[in-house]
Amino acid sequence: MVDEPLVIGGRTFRSRLMTGTGKYKDFATMTEAMAASGCEIVTVAVRRVQDQVPGHGGLAEAIDWQQYWMLPNTAGCATAEEAVRVARLGREMAKILGQEDNNFVKLEVIPDSRYLLPDPIETCKAAEQLIKEGFTVLPYINADPLLAKRLEEMGCATVMPLGSPIGSGQGLKNQANIQIIIEQSRVPVVIDAGIGTPSEACAAMEMGAAALLINSAIALAKDPVGMAKAMGLATIAGRLAFLAGRMPVKTIADPSSPTSGRINS
Repeated sequence: MVDEPLVIGGRTFRSRLMTGTGKYKDFATMTEAMAASGCEIVTVAVRRVQDQVPGHGGLAEAIDWQQYWMLPNTAGCATAEEAVRVARLGREMAKILGQEDNNFVKLEVIPDSRYLLPDPIETCKAAEQLIKEGFTVLPYINADPLLAKRLEEMGCATVMPLGSPIGSGQGLKNQANIQIIIEQSRVPVVIDAGIGTPSEACAAMEMGAAALLINSAIALAKDPVGMAKAMGLATIAGRLAFLAGRMPVKTIADPSSPTSGRINS
């Protein structure tokens, strides 16, 4: 079975699992988990690094940016204007750390502090401006098929619908809408937020998602390194299952052993 590589913004990746950098107990656990997951793309909250938020000071320096591709994100931004400004800082941060040609940004515009749901109107405004400025935009959105299509037509490199609220571990609560997004999208669909277990990661890939972004489920596990490896394997298993195609569902049993030529007592 031959699979096509994951291509985002003209850049090719082998791994279909992206990971985050938040909520780990220490940087050593984080980097070990990243290696165990097999990921190539790692997302970093620009605002938290810039402001030296506790737990984020020294984060950028703790990661080998020769090995991982940085995905700066605009977490903490409530408006399009804020998100655009932070995205620009993220691009400069990537350049300083040696990724001169990195124009990637994970666009998050979240004014809702309770449920952390992204603002679709401000997200569209920010995406439009960032695309004009040459960014490769990966927008985090609600599982809204019309919004996903609008952002794709605008020029976004992916769409990233949430499975359920950030950090909730509720799994794929928006499965029907995500399936529509996958079926109609011509850019990679990356399911982001809500996945809590490897079985959910596998199910997301079996649906036909191009990739996953998982942070909390790994960082908050009892054994983050073990969970990272499990998530990496689940992502691969789900992708292989999607490519292989599942058997038809039947309403009655169908024996797996042949009935012709059997010995009758």
